[in-house]
Amino acid sequence: MTVPVAWHAMRLVFLGPPGAGKGTQAQILVGRFGARQISTGDILRRNVADGTELGKRAKAFMDAGALVPDDVIVAMMEPELGAGAAFILDGFPRTVAQAEALDAMLTRLALPLGAALQFDADREVLIERLAGRWTNPRTGRTYHTLFNPPRVAGIDDEDGGPLVQRPDDARDVVAQRLATYDAKTKPLIDYYARRGLLQRIDGLQPIEAVTADVLRALGDRAA
Repeated sequence: MTVPVAWHAMRLVFLGPPGAGKGTQAQILVGRFGARQISTGDILRRNVADGTELGKRAKAFMDAGALVPDDVIVAMMEPELGAGAAFILDGFPRTVAQAEALDAMLTRLALPLGAALQFDADREVLIERLAGRWTNPRTGRTYHTLFNPPRVAGIDDEDGGPLVQRPDDARDVVAQRLATYDAKTKPLIDYYARRGLLQRIDGLQPIEAVTADVLRALGDRAA
């Protein structure tokens, strides 16, 4: 089934495990159609940095090493969603409870969701994608041991300094992140499928092919 979406009022949820390419595709749609990419991580950090009441509540949990509760995250999201009609949610909702809260919020705002896109990817391929990333901590330049290796292992091509691997890109941490996704976020696939909003995309194709599938899934005649 194709979900027709008016691009000037695009309201999408992007689902998929870490490394499946959600962020890349969101940026492409932002550039092409002017929608806003809304990231809960960015909103959370901004509220904490600005010292808002919600930011202070969130920081208390973060300082204690605990997850920020759903009601705090949802309260931060509402002014973001109400600020403009076209948006792509990347990283939210993460649980069915958050999805239900999102539905209630969008009903209050009279901004119905257009579609939920699930970016599928094989677990072993994702582990290779994520665990092979190395970064220049001085410039942010990234490499990959398989797909974009430096000329000399562990050394940046440009400044000759050492490359590092982010802690959350270590193989065992990547495996745990994927396990967490399976346990908490994967049920969202069934949730949106039952509502007739789910579209599945093969996230392991070349970027251009993924974009073409996204546009076709959303009914864009220019795809």
